Amino acid sequence: MDEYYERRKKLVEKLKYEFNLNEKVVKAMIEVPRHLFVPPFYGNEAYNDYPLPIGHGQTISAPHMVAIMCNLLDLDEDMKVLEIGTGTGYHAAVVSRIVGDRGMVITVERIPELAEKARKIYGDLGYDNIEVIVGDGSRGYERESPYDRIYVTASAPKIPDSLLFQLKPFGKLLIPVGDFIQNLYIVEKDEYGQIHRKNWGAVRFVPLVGDEGFDD
Repeated sequence: MDEYYERRKKLVEKLKYEFNLNEKVVKAMIEVPRHLFVPPFYGNEAYNDYPLPIGHGQTISAPHMVAIMCNLLDLDEDMKVLEIGTGTGYHAAVVSRIVGDRGMVITVERIPELAEKARKIYGDLGYDNIEVIVGDGSRGYERESPYDRIYVTASAPKIPDSLLFQLKPFGKLLIPVGDFIQNLYIVEKDEYGQIHRKNWGAVRFVPLVGDEGFDD
């Protein structure tokens, strides 16, 4: 148990009440030490519910946004999950605790320095069911497709066709869409490959940069 455990637990219990989180999400967020995923001088702010800068113009999402997205994904232990936008790796770490040893998280980051930082943290924590890929996340990662779940931690101009193609039937995709005005979309693929979209509501993320995203 680390020195921040009680603060982390208090934050997660507050989020559980506010957003009706399932127990799998609660357990994972209490387990994962968010303070290790932020720059050291922000360590004391790690369990406040807001985003923090991680360098290279990127941020670590607010805990409530990670909690909401994990809840909406309806994750199970044996799922293969694709994350777009690793950052320093916090969100994928939470997902990895939910899908467990029988599951796998593939996470794609376009900035090599952030990808390397995430790899180091995962190694230190012993989280060995996460693979970090450096590349254009707007195109997904076809080599390991199809995926049970896909989620994107940056806002796209539209839902990338590559991500829809890499999603399994009965799979679910979460993605923010928009520029100045952004909305989080819940996208589901049915047994016939048809796509169904639902607007969850307004959010705020950094832009998704890439071939099927925004220009750098």
